[in-house]
Amino acid sequence: MLVNIPSDGDFPNLRLSAETMLSKIPLDIARILDNALNGKEISIPEGSRLFEAEGPALSALMMTADEIRGSVNGDQVTYVINRNINFTNVCIKRCGFCAFSRDFRQEEGYFLPLNEILRRVQEAVELGASEVCIQAGLPPKMDGSLYSDLAASIKNDFPDLHIHGFSPEEVMYGAIRSKCSIKEYLIRLKDAGVGSLPGTSAEILVQPIRDKIAPGRITVKQWIEVITSAHSVGIPTTSTIMFGHIETNDHRAQHLSTLRDIQKSTGGITEFVPLSFVHEEAPMFAKKMNNDLRPGATGAEVVRMHAIARLMLNGWIDNIQCSWVKEGPKLSQILLQSGCNDLGGTLINESISTAAGAAYGQLIPPSELRRLIRDIGKTPVQRNTLYKPIQVYEEEPAEAEPLDLAANNPEKFGSYLELVKLAEFRYEGQRSPSLMGPTLPEIIGTK
Repeated sequence: MLVNIPSDGDFPNLRLSAETMLSKIPLDIARILDNALNGKEISIPEGSRLFEAEGPALSALMMTADEIRGSVNGDQVTYVINRNINFTNVCIKRCGFCAFSRDFRQEEGYFLPLNEILRRVQEAVELGASEVCIQAGLPPKMDGSLYSDLAASIKNDFPDLHIHGFSPEEVMYGAIRSKCSIKEYLIRLKDAGVGSLPGTSAEILVQPIRDKIAPGRITVKQWIEVITSAHSVGIPTTSTIMFGHIETNDHRAQHLSTLRDIQKSTGGITEFVPLSFVHEEAPMFAKKMNNDLRPGATGAEVVRMHAIARLMLNGWIDNIQCSWVKEGPKLSQILLQSGCNDLGGTLINESISTAAGAAYGQLIPPSELRRLIRDIGKTPVQRNTLYKPIQVYEEEPAEAEPLDLAANNPEKFGSYLELVKLAEFRYEGQRSPSLMGPTLPEIIGTK
């Protein structure tokens, strides 16, 4: 049963309303939801059908996803204190959805020197971060050892910090530049201190769609090879989807099924993060590269995506994350009642979505994340990258945490729009970070 209908003697109007709602749910959708509550696997056609849910059927879908979330995760909602460090925006790929990257000939290309990268890492640690997320563009003629050298430098100075770094696209590029196999390259990264890989660069795991939105991008087969190879050498990964562009409901369901199959085989995926397409600054939207291109997902589509993910991945991937960067804090609260159990990270420097036009800022301090969680009646839990609890917050701390205090002066972290205009970090053909170079405080005159 999707709704516990009261007896005739109790709340008769509510009973009538519930019966009316149930009567308006298409029978096939009701059957799929009932099967999901009974732990039955949702097929691709069934998942595709759920993406058509609207009105009472959408409400029932949300309720079903929330019920399953509660049975898996209880009423705790997690978050992580982390910092994104996108050390270069110079990239040889020209993906139609990416507003972050710059061609090496463009004057807004930057490449952070190693001392600036390490300074940002140190600042993150001092602010309570348990993780740094390292991702960037693919610079031309890159040294094959760049990623492992960078990870080793970070790990040498900060041995207890978790490095969540290098997308499957970057791993593939690093292996090519190093002239070694993907598995060999992943072992190098692990030995250098990489603790997990972000499962980004997935977009839609349907090759004809990838060929339209990002020709020349890593293929579906290659993405799966990197992810499963990482799992085979003991490196866990996350998983993602980018939706709201030219994909269909069937493509979304196929993508979820592919992730489920990977997890059945390896068990190495820690979370699933739906990422809706931000269209404002995306090249393929500005240039009208495809007549079928939509301006991102609607609010209802965002809710469906997260809720259906909970149903289709149930029993295999326990953590469904909503992105406050993409969806905003208020919609994220709805998603936390529609199948999600994780609110993501503090981020501190979010460049990729911001460059595409996302309007929700680069940083949310821990106290604000906890407020968003408490406002919907859940208990906040700070976690690490691999979902081990660090602290359960039954009550708010009496004293403000370092990152909460720093959030009062967000300009100290700089922004992407400022970064691309700094001559001191200008890309000049670098193949790897140098030990030399200025730091951001030196440039902007702060300590």
